Amino acid sequence: MLIKKLKGYEIPSSEITSHSQYLNRRSFLKSLGLVSAGALLAACRPDPPPGYLDAQGQAAAATAAPTALPGEPTATAVPMLMDELGDPANTFEAITNYNNYYEFTTDKQMVARVAEGFPTSPWEVEVGGLVRNPGIYDIDALRNDFDHEERIYRMRCVEGWSMVIPWNGFPLSKLLEKVEPTSDAKYVRFQTVEDREHMPGLSSPWYEWPYIEGLRMDEAMNDLTLMVTGMYGEDLLPQNGAPIRLVTPWKYGFKGVKSIVKIDLVAEQPTSLWMAAAPNEYGFYANVNPEVSHPRWSQATERRIGESSRRPTLMFNGYEDQVAHLYAGMDLRQNY
Repeated sequence: MLIKKLKGYEIPSSEITSHSQYLNRRSFLKSLGLVSAGALLAACRPDPPPGYLDAQGQAAAATAAPTALPGEPTATAVPMLMDELGDPANTFEAITNYNNYYEFTTDKQMVARVAEGFPTSPWEVEVGGLVRNPGIYDIDALRNDFDHEERIYRMRCVEGWSMVIPWNGFPLSKLLEKVEPTSDAKYVRFQTVEDREHMPGLSSPWYEWPYIEGLRMDEAMNDLTLMVTGMYGEDLLPQNGAPIRLVTPWKYGFKGVKSIVKIDLVAEQPTSLWMAAAPNEYGFYANVNPEVSHPRWSQATERRIGESSRRPTLMFNGYEDQVAHLYAGMDLRQNY
């Protein structure tokens, strides 16, 4: 069941154009021969094309599409769907065709092709460690046992690009409450599937597989922390982390561990894949912070996919009111 709850960081459903409406428009354009195969891999643009109707049926003004970078898909239609700051969501095509998922490939625009056919059912997630009620959960049970919500979150990659994505999922806190962590549990450790038959990227010797990530307990219990099973009201696709992934919108995107098979409550801070691979570049917290540069990328600005210009990066990716208290008194340059 999909429950849409307004908590201040989403917009009312009345202001959202559904993905089906967007697909209907795309099908219409294809029938007229107006959309090329390359254009269907569209990144979003800030303004809709001429004749596009918003969710209230009002004609929207048009501007020229931004210039895409070499090799990046150009824009076509865009759903009138925005985050709480008024930024439009990226298109379904952009979100599903521009991905980091190294278990498949390091080529962002090839992940969807390489991941095609990746088996996501049946699927089980084992939850254990320092809990009173360990269990193994079938993916269908996770979809049915927890009320799912629609959340429109910004996603900021440590590489300096960003998206706005409409996720469907449930707060991680609901699952943790069900398994009842003991008082010794201080962290949550997540593990991605290690499917060498379908994930050719696992042959890379540069990383310690499987992909491991972690959160401090209070981060995991924060209401923003989402276990995601869908996007645009549909089940996740493999390239986006199907069938279940983690989303923490105030942290860099690499914290969003995908295709989760195991969650353990532990006493010691987990060592993530990226911490193990490059400890001088990646810390445990990975909070979006425009004042702390990555050794290879400034974090002061970002480029929203589909836009040619850069915009200032917001502290905690704009979710400061919801999460800043978690880090009160901490040196965020040391705890990066």
